[in-house]
Order: sequence, then C-alpha cells, then structure tokens
Amino acid sequence: MIDKRVGSVSEAIQGITDGTTLMVSGFGGAGVPVDLIKGLAQSEVRDLNIVINAIRFLETYAPSLFQDRRVKSVVCSAFRGRDREPSNYERQWQAGELAIDLSPQGSFSERIRAGGAGIPAFFTPTAAGTQLAEGKEVRDFEGRPCILETAIKGDFAFLRAAEGDRFGNLRFRGTQANFGPIMAMASKVAVAEVASFSEKPLEADQIHLSGVFIDRILVAPGTGA
Repeated sequence: MIDKRVGSVSEAIQGITDGTTLMVSGFGGAGVPVDLIKGLAQSEVRDLNIVINAIRFLETYAPSLFQDRRVKSVVCSAFRGRDREPSNYERQWQAGELAIDLSPQGSFSERIRAGGAGIPAFFTPTAAGTQLAEGKEVRDFEGRPCILETAIKGDFAFLRAAEGDRFGNLRFRGTQANFGPIMAMASKVAVAEVASFSEKPLEADQIHLSGVFIDRILVAPGTGA
C-alpha cells in the first residue's frame, strides 16, 4: 500500500549530499518548511546550491549553514536582509565566497516552472537594460529588447502544505502554495512538510498538488505557516 510518510526529519532529507541543488518554498513567511530547513542545518552536507525566494529564511532558521560556509550558491529574488548590519551571507557575497544569482520574482518563478515543464530557456523583457541582464543574450521581439533566462532544476525540493494524504496529495492554505508546486515539479525528489495528515485520500476538489509530484511527507504540526 502506498504511504509516502516518513517518520523523522533525517529520513525526510536522506539522500541530500555535498553539492546538492535544493529548492525551498516560502513567501513572506507562508509555506516555509521550517522543520526541513532546521534538519538540513543539523546535517553535515556542504557546497549546497539553494534556490529560495528570500534568502533571509535560511539565515533565520538555519544560520549555521552560512556560519560554517556550507552554501556555495543561491538563486533568489530577495537578497537584502532586514538588519542594518550585513548578515553572514551578505559578507560572504561581498568577499566573493558566495555566488548569488539575483532574479526578478516573475523571472525566478518562470525559470522554475520552465525547469519542471522541460523548457530549457525563454526570453523575457523583464530586467532588459539593467545590470541583471549583463552577460545574457538579448533579442528584440516586437520592438522590445528581451533577455534569455535559463530554466532552473533541483535535485531536492522542500515545501510546506496544510494537509497531505498517504498518496502524497497536498492541500495548501491560501498563499501557502506560492513556489512549492512548481519547485516540486522541477525537482527529482520533493519532500512536503505538512501540518496535518489525512488517513483517507483527500477529496479531489481539495487537492492543490497531485501526489505524483511528491516523494516524501513529513508530518510537522505547528512549526510553520
């Protein structure tokens, strides 16, 4: 019988090794897989390539990742921290120790969606003529300059949902979904942290992401929005 539940964080993140490309969902605090992020910090993996909308969530829930210089590169759309003083990751970037691929949020989302859809790259007018376009191919479409953006794929994806069932089907609450579904589609292994678990299959009209995209479910009530 299919049952994608795992019994611990260590089991949920099994297979993440040095050099892994990991996608992490979350927007404004919603849909952040807190337990999975903390579990990652307790592991010993290094040279991580992280894809996350706001990098500050890693600094908040897994500060040791940057303290121990275990992150090699980050793709994000929100880089600056909230504090006046530079954070660990900002200092590492300034020192050339951390590679940052800063992408406008729409392009960030579309690059991930393209990765899941098997589209290697696409042209967009967003960021054309700015520093973010430096080094990228530019073409004119209907009189508008557009830059070539490449798709993003992951080895693993972490996401959080309100509810899951044994088949891996997920129900999200409001904006909790954000980047989670497309990250799951663009990754080889997708791990969902859920607030509650349904012993019965979720009703069809309650399923926001099909279980075919989810490999593991970790029940973690009360640890995230």
